[in-house]
Amino acid sequence: MLKKIMVSKFMIFGLVGMSALLYSCGSEEVDPNDGEIVIDDDYYEFQDFNLGNHDIPAFISLPDETANIGASTKPEIIHIEDDIKWEVNVGQNFQLMIEDYGDLTDLIEVEKKELAEQTFFKIDYIIDEPDMILYERTLLVKGTKKASSKVGVEHRSYHVYGQKIIDGITYELQSREDGYEKVIIELMAKSIKSMKPKKK
Repeated sequence: MLKKIMVSKFMIFGLVGMSALLYSCGSEEVDPNDGEIVIDDDYYEFQDFNLGNHDIPAFISLPDETANIGASTKPEIIHIEDDIKWEVNVGQNFQLMIEDYGDLTDLIEVEKKELAEQTFFKIDYIIDEPDMILYERTLLVKGTKKASSKVGVEHRSYHVYGQKIIDGITYELQSREDGYEKVIIELMAKSIKSMKPKKK
């Protein structure tokens, strides 16, 4: 009799444990930063945009409303005439910064040197090409011996930085300083790669 009670208890505990395990697995939140970053030539979620109306003789592909990032159908360009900076906004979640660097062509090398000198962040390159880098930036959490083990939160963000030469002028293109999650940075990298001079 005692043996049957013990077996029953083990079975009940086993079932409860399995139920809890299955419930916790089923209720996991999906991390938007999981998965690989893929930069391909598939631009079905993009619309071509003429930068020529904003003093850059080029076309760029920008995410449209099907990209599912809260993008509006009409990109907004913020630029003061004769200034060397542009801000390309597609909705609230996509802000691409462009700057005219004249005849300088080593922007990527300079940016990589600056990233190497940072002491507060760990930089992991996901894409490292002559005209574009895409990297994960992780805040290095440093505390004192007296600090609680719970002090400090790991902060990860994704960034893209590129250069495009259009009619002999080098343009710097980059994500905002705070970076984005993977899904946004992937779209932004595709936009940067798509930038091409207008045919004359």
